[in-house]
Amino acid sequence: MSDPTKKTQAQQREKPEPYEGTRPIPWLVILLVAGIFIWSIAYIWFTHQTLPPEYGDRRTAADFQVAASSQSGIVDGGQIYTAQCLACHQATGAGLAGVFPPLAGSEWVTGKDSLVTQIVLHGLEGEITVEGVKYNGQMPMFKDKLNDAEIAAVISHIRSSFGNTASAVTADHVAEARAATQEQTTPWQGEAALAAYK
Repeated sequence: MSDPTKKTQAQQREKPEPYEGTRPIPWLVILLVAGIFIWSIAYIWFTHQTLPPEYGDRRTAADFQVAASSQSGIVDGGQIYTAQCLACHQATGAGLAGVFPPLAGSEWVTGKDSLVTQIVLHGLEGEITVEGVKYNGQMPMFKDKLNDAEIAAVISHIRSSFGNTASAVTADHVAEARAATQEQTTPWQGEAALAAYK
């Protein structure tokens, strides 16, 4: 016959079963989490940058929107170039060797305004030679993305930037070019397709 006293002593030596939810979170942990949260809010609040984009790449979506001045009604061709063209043709207009042709010194940009207008309106696919170098890529069409004033502004910008000194293009010129080629629904296929505009 077992001794009930020994059984009780054995039970007393055992650790209690684990349980959850009854022990409070230590104050040190609470204070640490609260401190990190407060520091995060303060960091976001006090590090908001209002510096102009040229101080660093802290631009917002508004910096890339195609906008016109509310006072003068003049469209900023440089801003359109930054939003739509810079990724391929680069900030210097030099393009990427063997991939995207340069705009700086390009005969396609500084030649007849009708030529560059058609390229911007309808885009270009296939082979093109720029300053003696052949490129075979694709440029998107902007006829459905930009209006006449915006296309005129960006063309005028590239024709007078990167060392180029060609004349500006007007919105009326773009409107005429758009109307004359309204049946063109696909990009121009290589430089041969643009021979009539040279």
